[in-house]
Amino acid sequence: MKKLQLATIDQALADFREGKFVVVVDDEDRENEGDLITAAELITPEKINYMLSHGRGVLCAPITKERCRQLKLDHQVQSNTSVLGTPFTVTIDLLEGCTTGVSTHDRAATIRALANPDARPEWFGRPGHINPLYAQDRGVLARAGHTEAAVDLARMAGLQPVACLIEILNEDGTMARMPQLIEFARREGLNIITIKDLIAHRLKEESLIERGEEVNMPTDHGSFRLIPFRQKSNGLEHVALFKGSWEPGEPLLVRVHSSCVTGDIFGSRRCDCGEQLHQSMKLIEREGKGLILYLNQEGRGIGLMAKIAAYKLQEEGYDTVDANVHLGYDPDERDYGVGAQILRSLGVTKMRLITNNPVKRVGLEAYGLEIVENVPMEICPTKENEKYLRTKKDRMHHSLHNLK
Repeated sequence: MKKLQLATIDQALADFREGKFVVVVDDEDRENEGDLITAAELITPEKINYMLSHGRGVLCAPITKERCRQLKLDHQVQSNTSVLGTPFTVTIDLLEGCTTGVSTHDRAATIRALANPDARPEWFGRPGHINPLYAQDRGVLARAGHTEAAVDLARMAGLQPVACLIEILNEDGTMARMPQLIEFARREGLNIITIKDLIAHRLKEESLIERGEEVNMPTDHGSFRLIPFRQKSNGLEHVALFKGSWEPGEPLLVRVHSSCVTGDIFGSRRCDCGEQLHQSMKLIEREGKGLILYLNQEGRGIGLMAKIAAYKLQEEGYDTVDANVHLGYDPDERDYGVGAQILRSLGVTKMRLITNNPVKRVGLEAYGLEIVENVPMEICPTKENEKYLRTKKDRMHHSLHNLK
């Protein structure tokens, strides 16, 4: 059997503009499901029938929050206790030109009406047979769900930001997982994409940052320049601390450093973060040019409260990886997309990356940055952080050679 390759986002957008279906798959650690998705304004009774007979799930119509407000579509419940917070509104039917609302003709008409910019609240009866879903305003950059992916695809295709989706079930009624979804897409001649790839595409193509003022920053390790950046999606603020100037395409010495209040500020000996930061500053000072990107991603992206909770678990015998997992997090929750965009905005596309972490390299290269050299930054272990460093070496594959 010929292996099906995942489609590019541009291919999926071309399909959307033509009213074709796209199979969209989310993360295996989330729902681990695939949905048939197409543009609402191009929906037909025949397409509805195809979705019901081939998808077999619940037919829904993702729309924007603003559209919900315009059409006065209230939340289905005031307190959403579903596992993934699936954002249902009240169900609806189009009143004019429909009968019971359940036929494929009526359902297609209702969904097309949702995409009509002239639609008014009184056009729809409540309850009905169509389930609108309201997407988060920032799409997949705010919530990595099929609802947001559907609205993003419609918007990015230049259509009304309204879509139609249905979950894909196997013939025996079980959820189709990736192997079955790939076979389904191959058999039906459909393109298949992942929400992860859609997120990466948006991070590459859209401006996610707001640049602040540039100032001088004299430090104990030399004189630098500093520029703050605000992440538009969540308000988090990050810092670029740099020295010297560089030509476009010049490989620059770069440290991408995630914030560590305990190590960077208080000098904690539980980790090597503070020492890595200060040694990187000294290295850049000696070289005469370079950049430290200081990302607001405390505790490998889980936040300060969760990091301290993980510390407590480590005192009870967990290592740093198992502590994260016990708290419901991945071992590393960091997202390098915004950092990559900040680097690009500063003219950095090639770098000599100061890191011991192979995941950091992969994370940055995923956004089109080229790493021409890994510059190690090893700190001598102490009795307080030796177990932590050993876990990073053994379980997170950091290149650490000072451990016996």
